[in-house]
Amino acid sequence: MKRRTFLKSGAAAAPAAALAAPAIAQGVIEWKCPTSFPAKAPGVGTNAVTFVERVNAMAEGRLQLKLYSGGELVPAFAVEDAVQQGTAEIGQTTPYYSAGKNSALHIFTNIPFGFSAAELSGWLRYGGGQELYDELYAQRGMIPLYSGNSTVQAAGWFKNEITSVADLSGLNMRIAGLGGEAMRKLGVNAVLLPPTEIFPAFQSGAIDAAEWVGPMLDQAFGMNKVANYCYAPAFHEPGAGLHVVVNKDAWDSLTPDLQAILRNAAGAAEAETISQFEYFNAMAFKALQDSGVEFKAFPEDVLAALKGAVDEVMAEQAEANPDFARCMESVNAYLDVARPYGAAFTAQMLLQRA
Repeated sequence: MKRRTFLKSGAAAAPAAALAAPAIAQGVIEWKCPTSFPAKAPGVGTNAVTFVERVNAMAEGRLQLKLYSGGELVPAFAVEDAVQQGTAEIGQTTPYYSAGKNSALHIFTNIPFGFSAAELSGWLRYGGGQELYDELYAQRGMIPLYSGNSTVQAAGWFKNEITSVADLSGLNMRIAGLGGEAMRKLGVNAVLLPPTEIFPAFQSGAIDAAEWVGPMLDQAFGMNKVANYCYAPAFHEPGAGLHVVVNKDAWDSLTPDLQAILRNAAGAAEAETISQFEYFNAMAFKALQDSGVEFKAFPEDVLAALKGAVDEVMAEQAEANPDFARCMESVNAYLDVARPYGAAFTAQMLLQRA
């Protein structure tokens, strides 16, 4: 509803031609940079802060980005609309918030039972993912720059234990992406709420369960104040990608060295964000355990049902959208090789040190 209001208001309807004459003050190119997240939110918000600060420092006064926290300039789910249509020259968000434009965008955040953070980065850089990424965003006049990852997420917070598939049926749950589609097949009423609306809805009882990110952010947003059961890991988002999108006309107006600064700032933000999630998730996990939160894994029958539902969802999406099918061919070609390697090396390393 907020997205429709935003579009009707004209805030996102400014013509792309407005970017032909970028704001320049005393030789400085000034760009607006909205984010989908609260700027102070650990990980997802600070990813945008890190990116903007690095660009501004490296550009040495020639390019200046002004960050707008989630909802401050445009609604959380309208960042890409704003960049595409010229309301903002650049923005930070996650691809699947715009999956209504093209369902293949889900893939660049992540897929259920899919990539680890390292694997997503590897596929983008070396497995042909970036070429597909660029192609999809070129359709809408934008340049995508991968800028970070949440690493392993939680499956969600529940007020009661999940002991069987039947316990899911009828729940109102905040859950994003293709995982939400899979949950619907198991009788869940899956809803997607912007970050700032998750806790109030959970606390008020408007939703019965909620997934957000993982220990660091879930603790910061107060999920543990509402529910005592947290299920992990996330089947739906093994590690969710973040990115920066740039309006193509604005991008073309920059000199090559300023374009390189944007690319390098995105890469630096990626590294810092992954480090932040890895360290502070561990700290928050311990704190939450010490406070009495019970971390559980879904029972095997629930996992089996989710895998079956995911298979159906992925097949339906591929049949409905050639872009989705084409991207998944590339994803599966890499995962076919990555799965046995990960099982032999990464998984065994974690088991051996346990």
